Amino acid sequence: MKGKLIKRAAISTGVVFALLVAVLGVHIYLVTRPKPIDPNLVAMARIDIKQPIDQTDADKIVSYLDAQPGVNHVLVNPKTDIVVFTFFPARTTANQIVQNFKSAFDYKAERFVPAKSDIHGACPMGYGGGSTSFLSKVISFFK
Repeated sequence: MKGKLIKRAAISTGVVFALLVAVLGVHIYLVTRPKPIDPNLVAMARIDIKQPIDQTDADKIVSYLDAQPGVNHVLVNPKTDIVVFTFFPARTTANQIVQNFKSAFDYKAERFVPAKSDIHGACPMGYGGGSTSFLSKVISFFK
């Protein structure tokens, strides 16, 4: 009698554990799937200007970028020669905005894109492709 009870408890525990692992797997799969671009999603990009600019230049840059389709907000720091802007990825891309900017102005400018090593080092959970953490391996398995 006692042996049947232990056997039934072990089987029940195994089934519950298997169900929980399956639910976790489905959850990870659903969360990590690519999603369509949300029209209200806002992204940020940066342009580094490789020459000194003054406040007049900054005002021209702000007015030009504000008039671009899909651009939400623009900030220019003439002390550091950096332009930061937000945009709607459903309407345009950062590369297109930067390309239009470079063709409209005579500035030596380029879009700032962080290196892969900077991106991988930024996340403490180890989502980067080169990471060997257990969580990274589980996520790559379900992808």
